[in-house]
Amino acid sequence: QYPPLKRAHKVQICPKRCVCQVLNPNLATLCDKKGLLFVPPNIDRHTVEMRLGDNFVTSIKRKDFANMTKLVDLTLSRNTIGTIAPHAFKDLENLRALHLDSNRLTRITNDTFSGMSKLHHLILNNNQLTHIHIGAFNDLTALEELDLSYNNLESAPWVAIQRMSNLHTLNLDHNMLSYIPEGTFSGLQKLKRLDVTSNKLQKLPPDPIFQRAGVLATSGIMGPSSFALSFGGNPLRCNCELLWLRRLRREDDLETCASPQHLAGRYFWTVSEEEFLCEPPLITRHSQELQALEGQSVTLRCKARGDPDPIIHWIAPDGRLMSNSSRAMVHTDGTLDILISTVKDSGSFTCVASNPAGEAQQTVDLVITKLPHITNNTVSEQEPDPGSSDIATIMLNQENQNRMSVLSCRPMGR
Repeated sequence: QYPPLKRAHKVQICPKRCVCQVLNPNLATLCDKKGLLFVPPNIDRHTVEMRLGDNFVTSIKRKDFANMTKLVDLTLSRNTIGTIAPHAFKDLENLRALHLDSNRLTRITNDTFSGMSKLHHLILNNNQLTHIHIGAFNDLTALEELDLSYNNLESAPWVAIQRMSNLHTLNLDHNMLSYIPEGTFSGLQKLKRLDVTSNKLQKLPPDPIFQRAGVLATSGIMGPSSFALSFGGNPLRCNCELLWLRRLRREDDLETCASPQHLAGRYFWTVSEEEFLCEPPLITRHSQELQALEGQSVTLRCKARGDPDPIIHWIAPDGRLMSNSSRAMVHTDGTLDILISTVKDSGSFTCVASNPAGEAQQTVDLVITKLPHITNNTVSEQEPDPGSSDIATIMLNQENQNRMSVLSCRPMGR
């Protein structure tokens, strides 16, 4: 006996201008290139595939995709979408692919993609994104493909990306990224393609994911140990921080060095390993001995140069590493501000400038003069009584003279 046949879902209503296809047992609602100004309100909520590409939709509202729990594939490409309401996709618990490319999005908020734990493909390229909230991708733990290329991003939600253990393709090219934190890709064992072309990166962080690659492939057939890494079009600083990358095998030599000056314009892969050098720090200016009264503010300065630029930190006389607090402020330019000095601050402060090539140190002596303090137990000498003031004495004498005058004018009694 054969199992009973599944009954195909009957389309209740198909939005005007759209085409609804029943692909037993699934329903596809196709509304591409229909001149739509908004998402049709009467979409069958059992739709599994929804295509709304190449229209003029300007915003996504909370009600547009409410209760569409069966939707697996949603295409909103090439519209004019500038805003997405909070939790607009919250009911799409089974969505696997979301295409939002070629729209006008500028920001992704904390609740734009909340609850989308089964999403595998998120395509956001060719928008105008300048900011993605740090928690915007926290629920996207199943993501396999993330495309953020051709936007205006200066940073990305790196912590959330670190947790995307299923990610195999990450496109960040043609943005304004200047920094990728070290360790971002360490846990992404399935990552096979990374594109950071045309950003503002001077270096890439050394990562085991690159080290395990037998060949850095750029195109064509991917071998089991190859890794597709694209990083051309960045102002690469060819010093010792990129020596690890130079030691990997590569199929082409299109990337060039932007600095240091004597390597500018050279093809990255033709520069010998011996030329990838760093310059150790050299402290060029620092404060001399300083003196201050207890409670006053004090500024200690320290400047250093090197390649790459040194990081400067300060060590207090008691050996503590100085950090920002209510009483002190450490600035990125090497300046240390002690906002309220105490006697304990007296001593030698050490400025330490460090980079991958080494470190340099310089001490600055600080002398804090203690102010006299009067406490309840302090016995102070008693000053002698100065007596009445001159003004009081004159007034008293004048009063006595007046009284005598009155008495002298009275007639004598008989």
